[in-house]
Amino acid sequence: MRLATSAAIATTLLMAHPLSARAGGRAPCATLSAAHVAVDTAAHRLFLCGARGALERSYSVRLARDGPGKSRAGDGKVPLGVYPLGAPRRSKPFGMFIPIGYPTPEQRRRGYTGGSVGIHGPDRRVRWLGWLVNTFDTTDGCVGLAFDSEMEEISVWLRRTKARRIVLHDQADGAR
Repeated sequence: MRLATSAAIATTLLMAHPLSARAGGRAPCATLSAAHVAVDTAAHRLFLCGARGALERSYSVRLARDGPGKSRAGDGKVPLGVYPLGAPRRSKPFGMFIPIGYPTPEQRRRGYTGGSVGIHGPDRRVRWLGWLVNTFDTTDGCVGLAFDSEMEEISVWLRRTKARRIVLHDQADGAR
């Protein structure tokens, strides 16, 4: 009984996130006026942002094992900034993968290296863990979701809205 109650409380806390929440004085979708995806790395949340900044849905995510601020290949960090999004595609290791256009041409000129960054579903080997997949930051530089159904929802939303940008920010310290 105690274990079931603890699990229910943990699930509620992990999944709870008010859609109207503001972090650092900014609404999560305030950056761009066109439909886009926003990720608040401090809150571990991905937001689907409609036209004119309307928040349509949010998801819990796991991030890169070494936090935000990617600048080189293999640094184990998730990039910060505004990037183009590629079309969703099937992925053998993750079910679905949505490429993020990191690094931008400007970042390449400044010496940033790396690639193969994206939004993806759970690793096929551990997807049976469900929401527990997002307990620890384990990606090499990506934004990971716990459920294939969430990736499918995001993919459908991207096709419907034609959103082609992602904003990754860390509102805890104001980094952009």
